[in-house]
Amino acid sequence: MNITLPIPESMPGDLYGRRERDPLLRVLERVMNAHMGSFRFLHRKDVMLGSNDRRFPVVIVGRAVEAHDENVVSFALAAPDGGELPAWRAGAHIDVEMPSGRLRQYSLCGDPAESAKYRIAVRRIPNGGGGSIEMHDLPVGSRLTVRGPRNAFAFAVPGYGSSADRLHFVAGGIGITPILPMMRLAHRLDLEWSMVYTGRSRDSLPFLSELAEFGDRVTVLTDDVDGIPSAEALLGGSELLGGSAVLDGATDTSAIYACGPMPMIATLNQGVGAGAEFHFERFSAPPIVNGVEFDVELTRTGETITVPADTSVLDAVKAVRPNIAYSCKQGFCGTCRVPLADRDGGMLICTERTRGETVLLDI
Repeated sequence: MNITLPIPESMPGDLYGRRERDPLLRVLERVMNAHMGSFRFLHRKDVMLGSNDRRFPVVIVGRAVEAHDENVVSFALAAPDGGELPAWRAGAHIDVEMPSGRLRQYSLCGDPAESAKYRIAVRRIPNGGGGSIEMHDLPVGSRLTVRGPRNAFAFAVPGYGSSADRLHFVAGGIGITPILPMMRLAHRLDLEWSMVYTGRSRDSLPFLSELAEFGDRVTVLTDDVDGIPSAEALLGGSELLGGSAVLDGATDTSAIYACGPMPMIATLNQGVGAGAEFHFERFSAPPIVNGVEFDVELTRTGETITVPADTSVLDAVKAVRPNIAYSCKQGFCGTCRVPLADRDGGMLICTERTRGETVLLDI
């Protein structure tokens, strides 16, 4: 049996895009760490850019509705004793273990300088896996367990890990959460930056009041008023490209950071030139390309499930095991790893598949 491994056990490269400079990113981040140490909000010794499996308790000490349609709620999290929480950097997320046992990832959208408090924001998804509904129902005072922080969407400051001379941010809806700390850091460092924020309507967009302080650096585009944005609109038109009338990465010296749904990322990917510094984080795993149908046998019950060519093992198994554990659905959290019945190791059923061979899962 040949199981393809599109997402390795280490942090997946295809969770976010970093064209041209992938081989150097870790080295450049170390350089950035060394040079940026003088800033108080980047100076704490326990900052982690990569994987971090520490687990610790937090308590919800505040909550607020962040969108006019009331579907986005932010939560302020603190240590039970009020002490410092593990440090983090812009782009980081935490894994939140809910009272039910569900595990979900949420980007940290507060200020890294506020060492005793985290902030996350959760959009309520009525027909999702139940995690967002459970979070929305939690009152102040609820206790949770947190893992991390981890950073799969690292932010490199121009001059300290990036050769860009300006920054452009693109956020789609709740994708604003990892972008907010990046914007604040860029603003604090007096860098040249701009942003496009897009969504269905202004009522659906969280944190608009916070963005107002940045004035015309932020452009808001909504589907109900402006239509579905083009790549040029998302990239700020010719202003992003130094006056060029075409989307030509060869003349673009900006670093672009984007977080949002797959269609938005795909639109950007088509518009950004091959020479641009483009980083992105998406809401879901990329579509399956050139997949083949295969069978999965659940050895504890003898059930056999056919996995279609365009469907993940997780989605196929969920049809008969609705309570199976999963979280990120992108291959990096490890929640859905299932032991193999005929060999050592396991299978990340959200992303891994075979080229037609039957898989024996020990469930």
